Amino acid sequence: LRLYLKIVVSPYRTEMAMEITQFLLSAQSPDAKIRTEAEGQLRQFQEQNLPSFLLSLSFELSTDGKPTESRRLAGIVLKNSLDAKDATRKDHLVQQWVAIDITFKSQIKGLLLKTLGSSVHEARHTAAQVIAKIASIEIPRKEWPDLIGSLLVYMTQQDRPASLKQATLETLGYVCEEISHQDLVQDEVNSVLTAVVQGMNVTEQSPEVRLAATRALYNALDFAQTNFENEMERNYIMKMVCETAMAKEAEIRQASFECLVSIASTYYEVLEPYMQTIFELTANAVRGDEEGVALQAIEVWSSICDEEIELQDFEEPETGDSEPPHSHFIEKALSSLVPMLLETLLKQDEDQEQDDGVWNLSMAGGTCLGLVARTVGDAIVPLVMPFVEANILKTDWRSREAATYAFGSILEGPSIEKLSPMVHAGLDFLLKAMRDENSHVKDTTAWTLSRIFELLHSPSAGFSIISPANLERVVGVLLESIKDAPHVAEKVCGAIYYLAQGYEDAGTSSSLLTPFLPNIISCLIATADRTDGSDSKLRSSAYETLNEVVRCSDLAETSQIIIQLLPVVMNKLGQTVELQILSSEDREKQGDLQASLCGVLQVIIQKLSSIDETKSIILRFADQIMVLFLRVFACRSSTVHEEAMLAIGALAYATGPEFAKYMPEFYKYLEMGLQNFEEYQVCAISVGVVGDICRALDDQILPYCDGIMTLLLKDLSSGELHRSVKPPIFSCFGDIALAIGEHFEKYVVYAVPMMQRAAEVCAQMELSDEEMVEYGNHLRRSIFEAYSGILQGFKSSKAELMLPHAQHLLQFIELVSKDKQRDENVTKAAVAVLGDLADALGSNVKMLFQDRSFCTELLGECLQSGDEQLKETATWTQGMIGRVFSVCG
Repeated sequence: LRLYLKIVVSPYRTEMAMEITQFLLSAQSPDAKIRTEAEGQLRQFQEQNLPSFLLSLSFELSTDGKPTESRRLAGIVLKNSLDAKDATRKDHLVQQWVAIDITFKSQIKGLLLKTLGSSVHEARHTAAQVIAKIASIEIPRKEWPDLIGSLLVYMTQQDRPASLKQATLETLGYVCEEISHQDLVQDEVNSVLTAVVQGMNVTEQSPEVRLAATRALYNALDFAQTNFENEMERNYIMKMVCETAMAKEAEIRQASFECLVSIASTYYEVLEPYMQTIFELTANAVRGDEEGVALQAIEVWSSICDEEIELQDFEEPETGDSEPPHSHFIEKALSSLVPMLLETLLKQDEDQEQDDGVWNLSMAGGTCLGLVARTVGDAIVPLVMPFVEANILKTDWRSREAATYAFGSILEGPSIEKLSPMVHAGLDFLLKAMRDENSHVKDTTAWTLSRIFELLHSPSAGFSIISPANLERVVGVLLESIKDAPHVAEKVCGAIYYLAQGYEDAGTSSSLLTPFLPNIISCLIATADRTDGSDSKLRSSAYETLNEVVRCSDLAETSQIIIQLLPVVMNKLGQTVELQILSSEDREKQGDLQASLCGVLQVIIQKLSSIDETKSIILRFADQIMVLFLRVFACRSSTVHEEAMLAIGALAYATGPEFAKYMPEFYKYLEMGLQNFEEYQVCAISVGVVGDICRALDDQILPYCDGIMTLLLKDLSSGELHRSVKPPIFSCFGDIALAIGEHFEKYVVYAVPMMQRAAEVCAQMELSDEEMVEYGNHLRRSIFEAYSGILQGFKSSKAELMLPHAQHLLQFIELVSKDKQRDENVTKAAVAVLGDLADALGSNVKMLFQDRSFCTELLGECLQSGDEQLKETATWTQGMIGRVFSVCG
């Protein structure tokens, strides 16, 4: 190790290379002692001299005389030194790389580029990945300007081996995958595309090069916007893609269809001239190619459907002249496309239903057929129904299953008027088919019934395929079929789920299901107890369905049924605590069962506490329920069960101030949940439960506030905690402030600066994609909710404490009011906090409001909204601001 520390500039000294070779080999030794010692030495080298460590790894990877095993591990460690899945860890690694001296970085990059010419495929492949990881750091920072040029030299020089071309194209593909299309200038994009398309050319002798080029094109397509706008360049790219779709190697054909999938979604508007060729290529692949190729060929049409469904959503509001072009490709291809997809339905695997993870031609075809139905609506029905009628009675199970699958696939899209006669006629047949001799047919029939109940059973909207006359038969068939094989029973659970959901809030129709509920509930519990469904999702499906049955029932009629269910579920939860745990698998099964049962209890608690007549039942059982939840927590020594935590939130809401007696015992688990950075969903739920408890206890929460606020502030400061937990924490500040009023004073000095920093983050946030827009809206709403809670909490006694922060808050509201990407919930929260500010601080903020024309504009926008609640809030806020000025004369 000392040797490494001495050698900083001379990376090619043999002693150093030998030294790390041995460490890398020893780190893979079957002897644990040797392995641990070598790992420790590598870690020490990394920590004490990272530049030399990375240089040594690069040298190891680039040297063809080294053992394959040491080169492989050197590549893995190099990648892991530059990239990580966890965002915080990744950021740390990026900063480490950026800080390394440029001399070292140049030598490392030179060795990696040299490795692309290695005779060992695995070394070339790893070098390509590592180069892309460095590129993802350096290209956006303009720190590796000659990378693309260096790679293109390898492509254009004469007499370069095919293996180098292949590795270069692979690298270009990975680089394009890692960086943004804004990071390259157009000349670089043109050069990359030229190299890639030349590599795809049929004149290229090496299949490996053609494959690497086709995969590289897939990753480079986002960069090709300008090229696709140029007809000549677009034609050339499309010609190459279509030619490779007919290559003799299946892998190349598959990669080519993957490119077509991406082109269909990214460049839909320019597809028109190529559609005939695309149809012929996909039809040939679907009907006669290997499954991997055929699946991608179907995916091309699914991708086109997705685009046209989205375009239809655009068309509904008045969108003006900038509306994207809708070419109706699916409608034009319908008469040929649908028969092709129907053929795929007959290509089932024997065991397809038993394994939810399987994806085959039949499933892909059915999924695409469903998308086609959503795209063209009624027009699909006459094309599919003859296939259904021709196959539904055949002796071959494949024909019957395909007919049923086709029927179920087209239920979303066509109008109720078009579907109604067909489904009315088919329902009786489907109920009989639940007794089919073949389990595949029964499985698909149960799935089709669940689709019918989901899409065509809505009594509250005035339409249902189920009538008082046939309901008894429907329920009878479902409860008989739920005893079938686990994979069939699971689909039956789905059918019962949607059957119950349809009767929610359905007026007098809700009563129709009530007589059947005791039998349905007992069958679902028996299904959850089955021991033959351990490999399927049967138990969780049964409990999810039970939850929906309880949630959607008419409480006035079903209260006694639900009250009787409560001790049954409590008893089952109690039994889980006594289970013998001998392995991690036992622990996982116990946790899954507890999660399901806590979920059922949560729904029962919410249901019975929703009206005063049955709330007393929850109060009577509350002590026993809480004891059970605490025992569930005790089963997991270091983590908290999220389902139990959610159920406790429901119990706190139901019991109100009475919940205070549980806090001394529960608080340690709440602390544990608030500190659970690893399972961040548990942390987020625990934050939500703090809010529930605040609303239940009001100022009785005070003795626990120091501990809770300390943990919440620590959570906000953490770089490890997932960002999605941070907005709920700000909302929670508001809940705590509302509960404890003036006692929140001592937390203001810590909480408000964090809220202001978060507001500044919002102002700088790049809302470049849908996910970031959603997160930005969630964060802004939660900051407003925090301010609202604090202002309301201080209003009666200490409002002046917020006066120094009023200007910052107003500036934040103004900033948000000008953002067109804010959603309605952000608008409501902004308007509400504006009113709270005026209400709490009164005449003190007159000067601040005087020059704020944005207030008038924002309130005007809200007063014209169709949302009554938003209009009401805006009217109240307008009154509060008016009062600020009228009080001052």
